[in-house]
Amino acid sequence: MTAHKPGDPTTLNRLYGRSIGKPLRAFQQSLVDDFLPQIAVPDEGPVTAERLFGDDRPMHFEIGFGSGEHMADRAENLPDHGFIGAEPFLNGVAAALGHVKERTLPNIRLHHGDALEVLARIPDGSLSFAYLLHPDPWPKARHAKRRMMNDGPVEMLAAKLKPGGEFRFGTDHDIYLRHALMIMRRHSDTFEWLAEGPQDWQNRPSGWSETRYERKARDVFGHEVWYFKYRRR
Repeated sequence: MTAHKPGDPTTLNRLYGRSIGKPLRAFQQSLVDDFLPQIAVPDEGPVTAERLFGDDRPMHFEIGFGSGEHMADRAENLPDHGFIGAEPFLNGVAAALGHVKERTLPNIRLHHGDALEVLARIPDGSLSFAYLLHPDPWPKARHAKRRMMNDGPVEMLAAKLKPGGEFRFGTDHDIYLRHALMIMRRHSDTFEWLAEGPQDWQNRPSGWSETRYERKARDVFGHEVWYFKYRRR
């Protein structure tokens, strides 16, 4: 893996993004106050399947899960797998808690805060899947260093994934798309792009549920959506 010097704009030490939007409704606030502590990722120590779920099972990690629809669908379809989601936006965390509660999903653990802080505590070679779906594009050039898709975070993902583990990335932003492809090409020694032709990145793969954000991007704003799957070599 490539070494990066402190201050290198391709190395990201924390994720950026808004933390709160409109005030929570009373029920949402009760979920954050009472339910989140029950399923929260511990604040310190290693983040392992045994510690979070009580046994050794495949682990999935979603970076910035939005309102949690994709994570909830995957967890419901794979009940013997463990899912970890990190999201700095409190309203998104509250929405995800609603999915977990309503659908009774015991295989989800949530972190309200920076995904990189949790990812750093996951032992190397522990993840079967990692997801980065529609991240904040930070489209201005001076903000490119704030994007999750940069050398430092991608190297960390490579370390945390098992050989053969899968990294899924989706975006509807053309600037971010070009940036992400440039970054992933630089890491072709550790990630294999699972695509044989345009149909593989222009159509949503099976097991990849549509979120409200994605639907809005396509139907309201007329954006094209791109889907990428990479395998850890």
